[in-house]
Amino acid sequence: MINLRNPREYIESFLRIRTKDGQEVPLRLKPAQLKLYAAVKKQADAGKPVRVIVLKARQMGFSTLISALIFHGAATQENRAGLFMAHVSEATANLHAMHRRFYDGLPEPVRPMRAASNATELRFENPSKDPAEKAKDPGLRSKLRCATAGGSGVGRSDTLQFVHCSEFAFWPDGLAQSKAETLNGILQAVPALPGTMVFIESTANGYDEFQRMWEDACAGRSDFVPVFFAWFEEPGYRMAVPPGTVWTREERAIKKRFGLDDEQLAWRRWAIQNNCGGSLELFHQEYPATPEEAFIASGSCWFDKELAIERLRALREDPPTYRRGSFVYEKVYDEALRDMTITDVQWQEDPEGPVWIYREPEQGVPYVLGGDTAGEGSDWFSGFVIDNTSAQMCAVVHKAFDEAAYAEQIFCLGQFYNTALVGLEVNFSIYPTALLQSMGYRRLYVRRSEDSYTHKPKEAYGFRTDRVTRPAMLAQAAEVFLQRPELICHEGLLQEMIAFVKDEKGRPAAMAGKHDDLVMGWAITMYIRDQQATTRPAAKSEGRKWTRDMWEDYRAATPAQRKLLEAEWGRPG
Repeated sequence: MINLRNPREYIESFLRIRTKDGQEVPLRLKPAQLKLYAAVKKQADAGKPVRVIVLKARQMGFSTLISALIFHGAATQENRAGLFMAHVSEATANLHAMHRRFYDGLPEPVRPMRAASNATELRFENPSKDPAEKAKDPGLRSKLRCATAGGSGVGRSDTLQFVHCSEFAFWPDGLAQSKAETLNGILQAVPALPGTMVFIESTANGYDEFQRMWEDACAGRSDFVPVFFAWFEEPGYRMAVPPGTVWTREERAIKKRFGLDDEQLAWRRWAIQNNCGGSLELFHQEYPATPEEAFIASGSCWFDKELAIERLRALREDPPTYRRGSFVYEKVYDEALRDMTITDVQWQEDPEGPVWIYREPEQGVPYVLGGDTAGEGSDWFSGFVIDNTSAQMCAVVHKAFDEAAYAEQIFCLGQFYNTALVGLEVNFSIYPTALLQSMGYRRLYVRRSEDSYTHKPKEAYGFRTDRVTRPAMLAQAAEVFLQRPELICHEGLLQEMIAFVKDEKGRPAAMAGKHDDLVMGWAITMYIRDQQATTRPAAKSEGRKWTRDMWEDYRAATPAQRKLLEAEWGRPG
């Protein structure tokens, strides 16, 4: 006896689909579909509303499974409403045709009554025109509607139990509202109750709203459960290996890393050439092996994109250890309230704190702390501490501070790292740097320029980003990263690097809607290094008493030989 309340039993017993070769067959869930089904079932069994965001390779059957799950909900329960929103009208028509096929293939005993429907809607209710008959047996009074993104007000007038946002990354931004506003309107129509389901499903389309939602889900900042599907999870993505095939070093590395077989590699090579016009970058976007590959920035990346993705993957597979929190302290003001000093500084652990400590300070090491202050519509401040003997990243500051709180954390962090050289950007406000001065911070970066009136050299504290320093520091940052990507241990910086591209004029900038606070902060830090020592101070030797013979040898030696003798014997006491 088939349990109609069991979605999988219902789907595999009653629903039919059309295959790529035009045959109608029963819907049998494939391994990748079963993986998504398990994620849905886990939430449902826990009594939670089902909220899933799906990042996938192309044509893996997820729209089919999601449609089947929502169809089952509407065709077996009363007063349920489902909305399917696709990116283009052709996809909308295909979804509706799939629902019609599901319905037409149902056996009579489980087929609900259906009222007259249009080209985008199925209504499961008594089709009779007789009010008395309808009142006696109204049917389920459930409905499924398909729509195309880009219109205004979609979903706002309904209460919905089921929603499928198909290929959300490719929804257009309409004249009336953006795709984010369209989605928000739809989500407001779904109550946060058990039994409801919302699926946001898409292949990637660069660093856009879908990528932001994916990152939020991965970080636990939303109730959506992230589910990723790599291209090699699709059993059909394989083909026979041509005789004489020789794999490249890259292909051999991919085979080893993901445990692929030769038939999968053969399909991958074919798909790059035939489905993606020979573009490996497009293949990574359309058929990703990892989430990082999927969200390839659509512009020309300023930093080495593949290197940034690989470094990000390495950090996620082997995360660095760190402490996270903030500095807490007492503030002491003078009588005139003109100057303020900080005392009794303590470290306070906080998983949401603005400071990450990756490497503890070492005695005698010269450190540099550079930072980017908020400006141009951003309210985020950043800062980086590096060991100036190696350029290795040691600590990070990142938060939407107010200026005083930022300066105070920088003060404490700089003191913590042996009174590091501190250079903060002063383009939009000099207040953080001025506050460091008033607090008596003793090691500030000095910029040198020409006085516009006297034409004499002048000096001032803080770093100014201008048409000379900006391209120079970003070029230097790109080169440093290319040569030594292991210097970076902060995921947020790598994510900004991937979305930091050349605009239409070839100038480096963050993609629309993205931030560059961390990129600029790190670039400033690397650029101001020349005002800090690059070596530890030499250890002081205690000195020793030289014999007469040692003095005679020393006086007879050349300058180079004398240095060797001093290193061997120590300075004379």
